[in-house]
Amino acid sequence: MDSDRRGQWLRGVLDICVLALLSDRESYGYQLAQALDAAGVGPIQGGTLYPVLLRLQKTGLVTAQWREGSAGPARKYYRLTDDGYAALRAGGSAWLTFVQPVNDIVTKGVTR
Repeated sequence: MDSDRRGQWLRGVLDICVLALLSDRESYGYQLAQALDAAGVGPIQGGTLYPVLLRLQKTGLVTAQWREGSAGPARKYYRLTDDGYAALRAGGSAWLTFVQPVNDIVTKGVTR
């Protein structure tokens, strides 16, 4: 898949993916990037992920707290707020409603 197309798709869903990962537990940026890659989304650069985290924080969907690390520098941990959980439920539901017909159309096209 070409990187331009992947980037366009990612911009549309990265917020929801980050919110979903944070619904399980609080996390810091590098850990989130690793989880996204492990889930199959692919490698996410800090220049892509950290602006998303900052936007989510500014809009009140996540809170952030710096913590000293036992080995290495301090890390900024992110946690969902109540508004973040609500945004995940609404946005996740909207995404699933959108993606199902797209999957149906594409599946028919590629199986011909």
